[in-house]
Amino acid sequence: MKKTLLTILPAAILLSCTNQISVTDEIISENYFGHGVEWDPYDEAIDWGSDISDEDWATVYERLDYMQPQYVRCMINSPFTYYNKGKYEPERRSGNIEKLLNYCQTRGVSVIYGEYNPPTWEMKGSEDWVKMSVNYLNRLVEEKGFSCIKHFVIFNEPDGNWASTDGDFDFWSKMYMRFAEEMGRYPALADVSLAGPDAVLNYKNPASAYDGAGWVSAVAANFDSLTGIYDVHAYPGQYFVRSGEFGATVKDVVSRVPEGKQLIFGEAGYKYQNEHDTAIYQEYLRRVEGHPFTKGSDCNMLVYDWFYALDMPIFLIELMNNGASGAAAWMLDDSMHSNGDSGKTEDVKIWGMWNTLGTEVFGDPSQEELRPWYYTWSAMCRAFPRGSAILRVSANLPDGVYASACRRPDSCFSLALVNVSPESAEFSLNMPSTCIAAKVSTYSECQDGSAACVLDEYAMDRSSKKFTVPAGCFVLVEFI
Repeated sequence: MKKTLLTILPAAILLSCTNQISVTDEIISENYFGHGVEWDPYDEAIDWGSDISDEDWATVYERLDYMQPQYVRCMINSPFTYYNKGKYEPERRSGNIEKLLNYCQTRGVSVIYGEYNPPTWEMKGSEDWVKMSVNYLNRLVEEKGFSCIKHFVIFNEPDGNWASTDGDFDFWSKMYMRFAEEMGRYPALADVSLAGPDAVLNYKNPASAYDGAGWVSAVAANFDSLTGIYDVHAYPGQYFVRSGEFGATVKDVVSRVPEGKQLIFGEAGYKYQNEHDTAIYQEYLRRVEGHPFTKGSDCNMLVYDWFYALDMPIFLIELMNNGASGAAAWMLDDSMHSNGDSGKTEDVKIWGMWNTLGTEVFGDPSQEELRPWYYTWSAMCRAFPRGSAILRVSANLPDGVYASACRRPDSCFSLALVNVSPESAEFSLNMPSTCIAAKVSTYSECQDGSAACVLDEYAMDRSSKKFTVPAGCFVLVEFI
């Protein structure tokens, strides 16, 4: 009798730990904008002594084809392109931006295009800059035919004390209206709208009247008619996101956007300079010390780690569940920027999914390998495409498990789950009534020391309701 009880008891415990999960019909948001990446046109590569080769472009295209980004945020620095020592030269160094936009045009990828700053900070209010900038935009849209450009950003993070605007909302407002007026002079730009304010959440410049969310409110109150899409940036810490505080912040800022408009995250990543993430930050500092091509001035040395491949999907899950409409990961490729776009290869912004010029410029071929978060971010781009309806997930999720779902434009469904707890979580799945089966894809850390991840896939019919989300894994369920 004792032996029988001992064999039955573990099974009973296992059954009691099975969690019910359902994708409901409740719509959180419709016509989803989608997920994507920051992909800038390698403005500094020529100054580094090695432009992007045709072979490298082919590799970038192949990797993006796997990812299927729904949109790209593409920002230029005019001194590397059309502005040459006080002269407007629209054909100057145009090859990279045109190759990038041609990819987006042929793949149906929407582009949010813009400029980080004016050619010189002294030109931030210059009429000459407005005319050059908008003429260059028109050249891309009308002359080159890049109708993939849907929205235009006039200043990067204008609320920041690092920006030429230094948080001056009144000045930014005047330039916002001036750019809109100039765009109105070009018929080909009728379908290109402004994206704003491009401000940073959870940040307050002492020189600014508003914090990041306040900038959204001010734009909504004064310039909604000029604004095609609202965008913000966010670099929260790990604790802030996993605790649910980030989700509450997203919900608040979404509530400030007028009905009928969408809010996206033009830049999305993690920073760890808060007391809850001390251990991660100390590891970051250890890796930066003495590094041959970054001083850590603006980088994330944790993009090589598996936990980052879990944290980035959690970022997306939290924003989807709270009404935002997409995010572009900062960033695709380390080869895009040095700190301050100084052209110095000893202080590169390590934030990417790889470094295309790892061999040619930095003497380290391993940097060209895909990092783990490329795989999970790609899965989220494919599974939550543009035009989807984000749906409420009904579940009593264990601590450390996060989930979101959508109905895709093809009428199929996607369910994403991330488990950062130390224990596996078993679920009993209620499929939508229209679905007969599902494909379960489990992404887990590769244990052989490589930067890749292990992908395990299997099919599940309606009678096989249970599936497991292992500890430290990302799982995608796609219903068919």
